[in-house]
Amino acid sequence: MVQAYPQPPPLTRSRRPWLRIFLVGLALWLATVVVTFLTGNPALVPTLVLLGSFLVPVTFVVWAFGRRETGELTPGLILSTFLAGGVIGVLAASLLESYLLRPSWWLFLGVGLIEEAVKLGVLAFLTRHMHVKATRDGIILGASVGFGFAALETAGYAFTALFTAHGLSLTQVVETELLRGVVTPFGHGLWTAILGGVLFSSSTREHFVITGRLVLAYLGVSLLHALWDAMHVIALLLTLLLTGGTTTPHGQLVRPTAGQVALFAVLDLGGLAVVAVVGLLWLWALVRSARRAPHVPQVPPYGFRVPIRPPGS
Repeated sequence: MVQAYPQPPPLTRSRRPWLRIFLVGLALWLATVVVTFLTGNPALVPTLVLLGSFLVPVTFVVWAFGRRETGELTPGLILSTFLAGGVIGVLAASLLESYLLRPSWWLFLGVGLIEEAVKLGVLAFLTRHMHVKATRDGIILGASVGFGFAALETAGYAFTALFTAHGLSLTQVVETELLRGVVTPFGHGLWTAILGGVLFSSSTREHFVITGRLVLAYLGVSLLHALWDAMHVIALLLTLLLTGGTTTPHGQLVRPTAGQVALFAVLDLGGLAVVAVVGLLWLWALVRSARRAPHVPQVPPYGFRVPIRPPGS
């Protein structure tokens, strides 16, 4: 017999904790930027990096939590998937990429395959004790793991941007956090949300089921991931193909014209927009299918079943 869980309270318009978190966090980050620039105090850099890296991911996770399907999705579970999922995911992906990947044309695809596999594995491990695996909860928990991964990755990029050939650059840190803050909702959180929804849609209290649909979803989000990471290179190659010219060993146009610079920017941003729209439409379709067909916990007749043992079973 499946244990019934109380439904979460409806989200009211008068209570928007995610908005308060975002506005307060943004005000604190802006204050940190101003004070750091005014004082030049390097001790404030960690505060600047952490606030800027975690603001958008935390906001989106809190927003998604208000749309959970079952009462089994608790703040503690969200926190563990966000923090532990992010840390384990970043560490495991770094190890695998260091040992398995080498510079090549397939580098970006390799990164996508490794990072999406790691995040999916971490999600399954951290949620293996859930009794009811509803599709919407899988989307939320997947997004939580993805945003935790993105927050730590952004912190790493921001810290690295601090060091330049001309010394420490706070401007580079701020620019990195602003750019990644804008694009974060369309990256790791979105891709792992899709995988989480597909994984939970065919899983039960006793089994995670690896179906053909899950494998295709994994390959699909890995491809989106690879295209996202490679878009700068793709835009550069298309610019050279359409306008001619040469590049430096560091992958930059030699004496680019104004037209080449504009074309490159359009191709780069346009390509990222296309990848983001594809991911959003995919997630939207997944949410709609979950609404039309509520989750019924039963072992699917197909797929590879991975047994798990929930507490008390």
